[in-house]
Amino acid sequence: MTTCVFIQIRCRPGTTYRVAEEIALKEIHSELFSTSGDYDLLMKLYIPGDADVGKYINENLLGIDGIERSLTTLTFKAF
Repeated sequence: MTTCVFIQIRCRPGTTYRVAEEIALKEIHSELFSTSGDYDLLMKLYIPGDADVGKYINENLLGIDGIERSLTTLTFKAF
């Protein structure tokens, strides 16, 4: 079983395309979008059920140079 999370990513100015390319190369995401507003990218990610969500994101995503801030939204089965 996996945990679906959405991660909004704010990049340092001028780094959004490079950050998106590095995320794509890691092949950890389900979907990745460029967005307008306070954050530059929106990523849908399925985290393995046996993994700690925070550690997984820190170890697989937040080490990418150019990421300034992130906001993770956990999902839950509602219906």
